[in-house]
Amino acid sequence: MRQVTAMANASGLVAGYALDALLGDPRRWHPVAGFGTAAGALERRFYRPDRAAGTVFTALAVGAPVLLGAAAALATRRRPVARAALVAAGTWTVLGGRTLRHESRVMARALGRADLPAARARLGNLCGRDPAALDEPELARATVESVAENTSDAVVAPLVWGAVAGLPGLLGYRAANTLDAMVGHRSPRYARFGTPAARLDDALNLVPSRLTGLLTVAVAPVAHGDRAAAWHVWRRDRADHPSPNAGQCEAAMAGALGVRLGGRNVYFGRAETRPFLGDGPRPEARHLKRAARISGAVGVAALGLTALYPLTVGRLAGAAGRAAVAVLTRAARRGSGR
Repeated sequence: MRQVTAMANASGLVAGYALDALLGDPRRWHPVAGFGTAAGALERRFYRPDRAAGTVFTALAVGAPVLLGAAAALATRRRPVARAALVAAGTWTVLGGRTLRHESRVMARALGRADLPAARARLGNLCGRDPAALDEPELARATVESVAENTSDAVVAPLVWGAVAGLPGLLGYRAANTLDAMVGHRSPRYARFGTPAARLDDALNLVPSRLTGLLTVAVAPVAHGDRAAAWHVWRRDRADHPSPNAGQCEAAMAGALGVRLGGRNVYFGRAETRPFLGDGPRPEARHLKRAARISGAVGVAALGLTALYPLTVGRLAGAAGRAAVAVLTRAARRGSGR
């Protein structure tokens, strides 16, 4: 039965990835948008400018999707076809790889036409920077950095948590990542309330972001990148980024494309200056299609690894865990017998 369940989870991940690659995000009634609306209502009810309130809000907003996923997994534990269908639907819902690559290519076309108004209007689909004063290199840099980071957030991390924890992992990860986007940024309102959501998102992305960096290095040649240069920049610059995770992805992408990322970022109402990552020139429009190609290759590689996980490492880990529980149970019984 466990083998059948593992096969159902793996099949669901592959099918969900295929749906995202073919269809992209649902155009109407997107479940993540619905979750965001519900989380916004919950925030208005629980908001106070302290971390305790933020912790309660985060636990409730993330816990509800996890419990929903766990209930669905329990209900389909003896129905592998239904389990695979649910995992496929969940995977399609939480992935954003096709949309990410599409936005990068649309930006490349706008910058290639020197249509800065169109490019500035499009940037909001990728990140929260103020595009008003950005020129072509800065718009290209913002796009490359967003593609690099979101390859982890919107592709690799959901696949990793789907492989490790099935449907609860998929839904719980997307809930945590959505909360981070809503309240995890630095601002007077969320300086304390948003900290628990931001820390949870950081923790959930520790492994996926590093996997994304390594896979970016590995697939660099698909976009005519230098794997050795990507490896060098990733090892040297990944810890310079203020985020414990974004630097892993952005440093590898900078090395793979042979460009320099980082610098001054202007958001609405605040500015940040970040260390430079990479050694080359600033990105240009021609780099954006290459970034999209790398992002797609990383997604396919991550899918292969995560689809195999439930059938290999996941089975071994489950067997080891059950053996440990059995040993502890026998030891407890012997102790109580004395």
